[in-house]
Amino acid sequence: MSFIDKFSLEGKIALVTGASYGIGFAIASAYAKAGATIVFNDIKQELVDKGIAAYKEIGIDAHGYVCDVTNEDAVKDLVAKVREDVGIIDILVNNAGIIKRIPMLEMSAADFRQVIDVDLNAPFIVSKAVIPGMIEKGHGKIVNICSMMSELGRETVSAYAAAKGGLKMLTRNICSEYGEHNIQCNGIGPGYIATPQTAPLRQPGVPFNDFIISKTPAARWGTPEDLQGPAVFLASEASDFVNGHILYVDGGILAYIGKQPQ
Repeated sequence: MSFIDKFSLEGKIALVTGASYGIGFAIASAYAKAGATIVFNDIKQELVDKGIAAYKEIGIDAHGYVCDVTNEDAVKDLVAKVREDVGIIDILVNNAGIIKRIPMLEMSAADFRQVIDVDLNAPFIVSKAVIPGMIEKGHGKIVNICSMMSELGRETVSAYAAAKGGLKMLTRNICSEYGEHNIQCNGIGPGYIATPQTAPLRQPGVPFNDFIISKTPAARWGTPEDLQGPAVFLASEASDFVNGHILYVDGGILAYIGKQPQ
């Protein structure tokens, strides 16, 4: 095998959760271009249909399914259906997630639990469902979409930070338990990424936009495409001895204390 072939995903089956659009869509698209067969889910048929159409528009024949990843029985059925329709999953990206920006003292326990359920319990549930197949095949790659909030706190995101911090440790524990089966579990921690959801925050003159650019050595927001190379690396044979690692793709924010006041 040549060096560059180690980055190929030819013949692999990749499940990317919540990949109808945004970061998940960008990662799944990169996997397809690297040779993988793409499977994704979303919580509503409407979103799945939109995702399939978006993949087709760029020449990707993706397999989409409706599934609530917080429902363990539904996830088991999904993995069984994928096995029947496509094959055993080689690569899992736990991408589906939510955030509720609510000050802690104003946040209900129900809202807190919902964020934990989607952002932490669901990756546990989906990983648990795919690992037996990976053991059967003798290899597997799990990529958890963590966050800078796996390391940092910030106002209004107590539930999200708690979930993403937990996801960092779940990543390390999956590595610890299943590394001997040639399963690598790593995380990607995106920085502030330019998506439709963040568009209102990125307008010139908006204080938060100026704050993020000033805190980022790259002096810009990231793009979904910035995550594609790291995601392919962590799903490929090129990363076979990388396990339990969180790769922060943040333009340098976590390395930077900020500009000195003038």
